[in-house]
Amino acid sequence: MLEARELNLTLDFCLRVGELLLSSGAGAADVTATMQALSWQYGVRNPEVDVTFTSLSMSFQPDPELPAFVLIRQVKQREIDYEDLTLVDHLVRDVLRGEVELRDARSTLARIVSSGHTLPRWAVTLGWGAMCAGVGLQLGGDGAVVAIAFVAAVVIDRLQMLMARRRLPAFYRQVAGGGVATLIAVGVAAPGFDLNPSVVVTANIIMLLAGIGFMGALQDALSGFYVTAGARLTEALLATAGIIAGVGGGLQVAEVVGVDVGRLDPGAVGDLKQASAAAIGAAICAAAFAFASYAPRRTLVTIAAVAALAILISTSANVSGIGRAWPTAMAAFFVGLISYGVSSRLRVPPLVVVVPAIVPMLPGLSIYRGLSLLSEGGDSTSEGLLALFTAGAVALALASGVILGEYVAQPIQREARKLESRLAGPRLVGPLRVRTGRAARRIRRPSSPEA
Repeated sequence: MLEARELNLTLDFCLRVGELLLSSGAGAADVTATMQALSWQYGVRNPEVDVTFTSLSMSFQPDPELPAFVLIRQVKQREIDYEDLTLVDHLVRDVLRGEVELRDARSTLARIVSSGHTLPRWAVTLGWGAMCAGVGLQLGGDGAVVAIAFVAAVVIDRLQMLMARRRLPAFYRQVAGGGVATLIAVGVAAPGFDLNPSVVVTANIIMLLAGIGFMGALQDALSGFYVTAGARLTEALLATAGIIAGVGGGLQVAEVVGVDVGRLDPGAVGDLKQASAAAIGAAICAAAFAFASYAPRRTLVTIAAVAALAILISTSANVSGIGRAWPTAMAAFFVGLISYGVSSRLRVPPLVVVVPAIVPMLPGLSIYRGLSLLSEGGDSTSEGLLALFTAGAVALALASGVILGEYVAQPIQREARKLESRLAGPRLVGPLRVRTGRAARRIRRPSSPEA
């Protein structure tokens, strides 16, 4: 039986790891499994773990005649940081292999959380700008539209960073972001330049949607963590409502000053040139988002390739006229299926590959169309509501498709490992034996957190 001091240190370490995973978008089931695996490795058998959106608790009663040890930790909201998530994932794997003692693990975790980044903050701002420029290219915008989308994203990021320092809630930051994007587009369209400002608005809507955790909410609902799922869904809906309010206000300003921002309806991809431009734009968008989220540099090219293939699948299926939700779900399923294997090769959690790869498919287009139709009023109101419902369907298709792809990929990869072990002949390089059995399965079980 562990001493009280060691037990408290173990539970505290597990809670700190769980806090970072949960705030980075990991599902509650993944957080719970990781915390239980870490506690088991350090001698705490079968602790009780409770995960909610804002707090984590962990309790252990060594003997029915003794009082239970209960620790609670509040979950702090953090910006997306895939570098810290990857380092913690490596630490968890080292601990489960028995290579790191408890005190060394606590010191390593403290260094990961407290240390900054070598990437300067202005470079992150430029990354957000490149992301929106990629969306503008994906939607068929010309050079002027791409440049304006870049500038608008830079302004929005700096404004939101200033508001965050003043502790303003996320809802108001989303309102400000949506409003600034629309007002910049209105300001560009007012002098009568020959460009499509609605692409700028849509690109910045996708930027604002990128940090919303629809996938984590759906994964929690599917795995039975309904309280956490409800809280995450409420946060996502509130953030989306902020975007809608900001963009809607900007469109009203455009109507008052007599500027026709126009509707964006690029339609289906008609030729190879358009498909290539959409794929290149999606690749730039995904890689730039990963860069702005501090993803390891070795992952950027792979993320760009996965996103480009996914957008080609989505646009190709959309040509058949079956709507937007099902083609999006097919592309998301592909992302979830391939990302599980790709992430293990890159030595990062699947979340680092999945989220950037689906960012180009976020329903910014449907949200913008719905708002522009609602602003016209009259007979367009029903069409606007339908477009907003389409946006919700696309978001649900993205989350459910990715999660289904992950579910399918896990047993496929396990069978592939078994087949590789059977077919392995005399090795001239690499390990001479492939670890099998209960120990290897236990090491792989609490794998990286998934979106």
